[in-house]
Amino acid sequence: MIIYGKQVCLHALSQHESSVKTVYIAKKGILPQKLYNRYKPRIKFLENKWAQSMAKGGNHQGILVEIEEFVQSDLATMKENSFILVLDSLTDVGNIGAIVRTAYALGVDGIIASGIKQLNFASIVRSSSGAMLDMPFVIIPNILDVINELKQVEFKIYGASMDGTVINSCKFNGKRVLLLGSEGEGISKRAKSKIDEMISIEMHREFDSLNVSVAAAILIDRMRYEVK
Repeated sequence: MIIYGKQVCLHALSQHESSVKTVYIAKKGILPQKLYNRYKPRIKFLENKWAQSMAKGGNHQGILVEIEEFVQSDLATMKENSFILVLDSLTDVGNIGAIVRTAYALGVDGIIASGIKQLNFASIVRSSSGAMLDMPFVIIPNILDVINELKQVEFKIYGASMDGTVINSCKFNGKRVLLLGSEGEGISKRAKSKIDEMISIEMHREFDSLNVSVAAAILIDRMRYEVK
C-alpha cells in the first residue's frame, strides 16, 4: 500500500516502523535527520516525474511510503468496547478520513463501515492524516447484522438525523453507537427501524445541514461526556 504527503508519511515513519517497507524521496531534506538515519537502508531516491506517477497525480510533497496492507479489526473485538461509530453507506474517502481522524482524537473505540463491500484504505490513511493506522476499523456489508449483534451485547443505537432529539438534552447509554448515514441519502430505511433514538444538532440559523464529518465531530464530542 502506497501513501504519500509529508504529514501522513512522517506519522507512519514515526509510529509504525514495523509496517514500513520502502521510503521514496523526491525532495531533498524532506525527512528529519533522525528519521533519515533510521530508515536509510529502506530509502530510495527518485525523480519527481516518477513520484508523480506513483501518486497518480496526487500531491506527494516529495515523499511516498510503501507500507503493509491495512489489517481490519473484527466485530468481536469491537463488541468489547463502549463507544462505536457505524457508517451507513458512506463512500467518500475524504469524509471518511476526516471522521476517522476526529473519532481517533476524541476517543471513539472503533469504526464499522457498513452498506458497502470495499474502500480504498490507502486514500483513507492519507485523508485521516495517518489516524487510520491507529483506529480499529472493519467493513461489514450487512448493517442489520451489525446492529443486531451490537444490541445483543447491550449497545444502544443512536442515529444522526435532522429530525431527532436535540443532542444537548440527551443522556447516553454507557455502551453506545453513533450511526451516521450518507450525505445524499441519510440513514438507510433498513437501519432506521433498528435505531433506539434519533439525535440531532440544534441549528441557530436556518440552514439545511452540516457536512457529515463536521456533524460527526460535534455528535462524538457530546456523546463522550453526556453518559448516564
